Amino acid sequence: MYYKFSGFTQKLAGAGAFDAYNPQGLKPIIATEAPPIIFATPTKLTADPAYDYAGKNKVPELQKFFQKSDGVPVHLKRGLPDQMLYRTTMALTLGGTIYCLIALYMASQPRNK
Repeated sequence: MYYKFSGFTQKLAGAGAFDAYNPQGLKPIIATEAPPIIFATPTKLTADPAYDYAGKNKVPELQKFFQKSDGVPVHLKRGLPDQMLYRTTMALTLGGTIYCLIALYMASQPRNK
């Protein structure tokens, strides 16, 4: 006897040979026509010098720049924009900490009626 998994009862159920060898309703492969191409635009090869989609690889230059040992932390290597971002982040963190401490102090005090 042949068995197959029943998706309805979630158990093994008896089945014929054809159902056992084509589980879950899969049918034998029938040759079909290829579907029509939806976007039939010509493709461009990357070896074509006129088509430079990726641009220049800047990774080696950036690796040299960030690995240079000049005593500056890596998160401040790019100068003023990094310094402004760092200082803004620190100011918001300090402000949030102070706000939380004030809210905690106010919540710990009883209300006057």
